[in-house]
Amino acid sequence: MTDLPPPPETAPADEPPEPPAGGEPPAGRPARGRPGTAGPQGGAASRRGLTVRAWFVVAGAVIAVLTVAAAVVMHSALGQTARASDRLVVTIAPAQVEASRMQMAMLNQETGVRGYALTGDPQFLQPYTGGLATERQSVPRLQQLLAGEPRLRGDLAATERAIEAWRRDYGTVVIEQVAQDGPGPRASATAARGKGAFDAVRATWAVQNRHLAQARADGRADLHRSRTVRNWILIGLLAALLVTAGLLAVLLHYAVGRPLRMLRTSSRRVADGDFDHVIGAHGPADVRDLARAVEAMRGRIKRALDQSTEREKVLQRQTAELDAQTVELRRSNAELEQFAYVASHDLQEPLRKVASFSQMLERRYADQLDDRARQYIGFAVDGAKRMQVLINDLLTFSRVGRLHQQQQTLPLGEPLERALANLDDALASSGARVDAPDDLPEVTGDPTLLTMLWQNLVGNAVKFRSPDRDPVVRIACEREDDRWHLTVTDNGIGIPPEYREKIFVIFQRLHGRDAYTGTGIGLALCKKIVEYHGGRIWLDTEHPDGARFHFTLPVLDRPATAQDAERQDADGEGAPPETVVASEPATPQDGPSAAAPSSSVTDLQGAGS
Repeated sequence: MTDLPPPPETAPADEPPEPPAGGEPPAGRPARGRPGTAGPQGGAASRRGLTVRAWFVVAGAVIAVLTVAAAVVMHSALGQTARASDRLVVTIAPAQVEASRMQMAMLNQETGVRGYALTGDPQFLQPYTGGLATERQSVPRLQQLLAGEPRLRGDLAATERAIEAWRRDYGTVVIEQVAQDGPGPRASATAARGKGAFDAVRATWAVQNRHLAQARADGRADLHRSRTVRNWILIGLLAALLVTAGLLAVLLHYAVGRPLRMLRTSSRRVADGDFDHVIGAHGPADVRDLARAVEAMRGRIKRALDQSTEREKVLQRQTAELDAQTVELRRSNAELEQFAYVASHDLQEPLRKVASFSQMLERRYADQLDDRARQYIGFAVDGAKRMQVLINDLLTFSRVGRLHQQQQTLPLGEPLERALANLDDALASSGARVDAPDDLPEVTGDPTLLTMLWQNLVGNAVKFRSPDRDPVVRIACEREDDRWHLTVTDNGIGIPPEYREKIFVIFQRLHGRDAYTGTGIGLALCKKIVEYHGGRIWLDTEHPDGARFHFTLPVLDRPATAQDAERQDADGEGAPPETVVASEPATPQDGPSAAAPSSSVTDLQGAGS
């Protein structure tokens, strides 16, 4: 930066002419002072001290020293934090998971032995053998994880001794007794005597889990302390940086602040809208260069502003047109909804007349009609009724997401119960059984739409049942991240994989009306309902026997409340693990009620397997 005295607040004078080629100064103007020469210029130069650049060097050196010192301290603090965090994440947490896995494997061994003692069925030994294999995998893993934790390794050794004693004294003895004498009182008595030994195993679990939890709490405390130290170090570094920044601000104020004041005043005039104001160049050379650059920028901004003003006018016109189109679209949607309602009623009225007058014609002139005429009348009545069903289903499909907007939080079991109640006749006549878990989760959704979803999926499974066996429908649910993954599985005729997309298209059928009733809208309605609730639905093409539909719903994003816990406890008290809805086979009835579950349930289940 050029070391020039600050300019006056008034407009600067014209630049002095360049000196002649000989290097002599212009007439009437004294020569510039040089260091080491007499005169006021030389004295001022010797007393001026550090330049702005020197001050920046000093400030940079201070910042560098502070940075190095802070880096050393922070390295130590971060190392301590990393060690505490690693102990939690790499050792304690995996050890807790692996210990739970090992304990479950041991429990499976005890369960398998008791079941084998009672039944003698080799299948009951699968939990024993699988648990033993899992235990043998978990123990080395735990030993590796707890290499630096003597107390926790002692807990693991105690657990191993207890489970080995139980297997030696009871587990293998029961298996040998069943192998020699078969299941009976002797093996059952031995298994019962082993309960005390396995209670000792459980006691070692409790000690192990308590020590793991204590180790985790200690690790969290260490991590909290190291983080606190780190935070105080960061605060101190920030304070040092702020002090340094304040010193730099003072330096900048005296070095370049005053020359920049005039530039700021001129720039503010331009910023306030006076784009015709010309910014003059004043002060040191770099400030003058800056002023010239700002002036050039002002010229470019003025040109760009003119263009932007024109574009803004165009954008305002487009916004107005878009608002008008939005209003028109809302009006069109309202008219379309009204049209659908009116059209459904106006279209059904002639159909009802066709059906009723055809039936009156058949009754009044029954003795004058031959079989062919009665068949034609039956065709007309059936066609009118099917058209009514198609109109109602199409209207229902179009209203999903528009009229059904009663969003509320409810358990998925409630709409499932309503759907099963609606399908009670079909379930009874077919002898169907529906297996569903008791603990279906809570979701946010529309109760009517969710009932329609369950009714269509379960109704399809009943409609497209296999003629060789009673229909069985199994409903399962599990959580996957932020989604509930639900499946509906049946043992019916199944769906060929090549129709996995077609079945979700409205009015697409895979069977003739003489084979299965329906309009072909049910699965399309299911897809629209699931997508309206933020999920997706698809067919499992790899399921061998029958059909399996998967669909997802978002997990309810809210913390559990005390009321939820009380309701869960109340629901779980004395309840079996899953609910089975079964119906005794009923005598087939004549008429529509025995043909299909509902007209709104789709007939797009797959072709015969």
